[in-house]
Amino acid sequence: MWKLTRRLQPHINSTRWLIRNLMSGVSGDATGLYGFDHLKTAKGFQRFVADAIERSSELVSYISGMPSSPEIIKAMDEISDTVCCVVDSAELCRQTHPDRQFVEEANKAAIEMNDYLHHLNTNHTLYAAVKKAEQDSNLLTKEASRTAHHLRMDFERGGIHLDSEKLDKVNSLTTNIFQLCREFSENIADDPGHVDIFPASRIPRHVHHLLNPIYRSTERGSRGATRAMHKSKQKGFRINTDQRTLSSILQWTSDEEVRKIVYIQGNSVPHANHGVLEKLIAARHELAQIMGCNSYAHFMVEPNLAKSPKVVTSFLQELSKTVKSKADEEYIAIRNFKREKCGNKSAELEPWDETYYTSMMKSSVNDVDTAVVASYFPLPQCIEGLKLLVESLFGATFHTIPLAPGESWHPDVLKLSLHHSDEGDLGYFYLDLYSRKDKYPGCASFAIRGGRKISETEYQLPILALVCNFSRARDSSVVKLNHSEVEVLFHEFGHALHSLLSRTDYQHFSGTRVALDLAEMPSNLFEYYAWDYRLLKRFARHYSTGEIIPEKLVNSLQGARNMFAATELQRQVFYALIDQMLFGEQPETERDVSHLVAELKRQHTSWNHVEGTHWHIRFSHLLNYGAGYYSYLYAKCFASTIWQSICEEDPLSLSTGTLLREKFFKHGGAKDPAELLTDLAGKEIISIHGEGIIIPATTGLLNELRL
Repeated sequence: MWKLTRRLQPHINSTRWLIRNLMSGVSGDATGLYGFDHLKTAKGFQRFVADAIERSSELVSYISGMPSSPEIIKAMDEISDTVCCVVDSAELCRQTHPDRQFVEEANKAAIEMNDYLHHLNTNHTLYAAVKKAEQDSNLLTKEASRTAHHLRMDFERGGIHLDSEKLDKVNSLTTNIFQLCREFSENIADDPGHVDIFPASRIPRHVHHLLNPIYRSTERGSRGATRAMHKSKQKGFRINTDQRTLSSILQWTSDEEVRKIVYIQGNSVPHANHGVLEKLIAARHELAQIMGCNSYAHFMVEPNLAKSPKVVTSFLQELSKTVKSKADEEYIAIRNFKREKCGNKSAELEPWDETYYTSMMKSSVNDVDTAVVASYFPLPQCIEGLKLLVESLFGATFHTIPLAPGESWHPDVLKLSLHHSDEGDLGYFYLDLYSRKDKYPGCASFAIRGGRKISETEYQLPILALVCNFSRARDSSVVKLNHSEVEVLFHEFGHALHSLLSRTDYQHFSGTRVALDLAEMPSNLFEYYAWDYRLLKRFARHYSTGEIIPEKLVNSLQGARNMFAATELQRQVFYALIDQMLFGEQPETERDVSHLVAELKRQHTSWNHVEGTHWHIRFSHLLNYGAGYYSYLYAKCFASTIWQSICEEDPLSLSTGTLLREKFFKHGGAKDPAELLTDLAGKEIISIHGEGIIIPATTGLLNELRL
């Protein structure tokens, strides 16, 4: 019934439960993690779980008495709110807390709440109550009626309509899938792979801070008749091939042999995930078949805009055909550039060359020095850019809120409110922006609590955490972002705004709780602001001189961005096709997943597959977005059309922001996706086919990329 992912909002409930558990911001009094009074210690997760189950059980008993339909929906939403709050807080803790005891207790809490969710999802009394409420739609508001419908569908997607034997099997498979996803993620974190490189001079100095120095003994003979042997130590580096370090080495290392070794190692681990992925594919397929679907892809896509894997695959294959000739041209240009630089007219282009030579080409053709660019994006100024953006668009600002003792999980963490002069605080968010050992390796917006209407006079404000992994250079106290990191920051802030600006009655539709293939639209839309000089000139200043970033430099950045647009789009299509094929209809005989991935790469990209590499075993999107990775491309199409039709002419005006907020952000998932999109950008943004199939217009994106 309740679908929980990192991007879906957590929520708290009745004022009584809220006051008992959420104590942050009260006169600086000591509190617990994220402001939850229970979480003053790691063991507090046990009480946090127990209280959530107790409160939810009270609400289940209340619903069993079959109150009015509006009260049923309100109580059901409060159960979801209570459970999600614990689950999402545990997830954030698991991914970011430096104290292993907190992480371990958060793990236990997540498992226990997952078991309780199975109990709720198989409660026939709740199911009957939700069906009653849906039938009484004339007694409900439009949003409450939509909530009732979605709750009923979620129950049925959990298998409640099945006989007891099949339902038990569904529950067993769901638990197994949850455990396999955790195992897949943990394997990536625990086994990033590594290579040892000697001597240290083979690695560029400016990435040394990412690596671990190592030493080995060497022997060399002295001059003279006796040629005495002397031992000395040679310095090298151990390169952990996690994604972040791998990307830096591939971009900056001129030594092709080093790039090759690092690429192969980084794309061959963790070996244990071969078996985990095969089990995950099998478990999801079995689950889908019990639920009456041909494949897990059918099961996942049906509730979303695309409606069927056939529609998704057709959309992806059409994009693949459209982009192929331009991508091939880009490949040849990169190959020729390599041949020129290395002085070998027959040199072949390999996957470990791509990042190195495309970065060099972007810099040489567009006169872009990444170090110079980064000097205009010190992190505090980038936060100032986000502040300027919300001031211009929404008439809101950031207020720094002092952290109560016990509320934070690391000294780097800041807490801000999004504040409107007329409306007051709109929501709260923590910033945890610096990389550190054992922290979630990427960037994401983590939910802590979602927005919901508690009464006619009280609204529960959303709380979230914006988590990134920006590194401090050892030779500088100033954290400077390269432009791709600036883009990522704005992307994640788009997710954060979706949550902070949402004003739904029910947490079930709060913020990012929308159809999967719409959820990435706001984040993709806000990436455009990271490229627009009209905003950049207001915050991007040189970290030492204060000079405003030159418009010529931004134009060069934009030129570099478009140089390999076809290659990047082709890559995203390839990723999405892998996802669809792995979780699509399964063959009768056993298949080799690595062979399938290699064939898809040959068919849908211009690049070679390197034998012995298995890139997909660290593709974590197969977990959270199983059969849904295509949603990124849907979102890019939607965002491109919205930017061109709504934002591009006057991107920083209050009228533009008001339109975005009133027509899209405030509704969360409470309105039909097609209605949301067409109300905002007109009918041209989508095409609607039989049975409610929605396909995004691709014209805007393809024109933007000059394809």
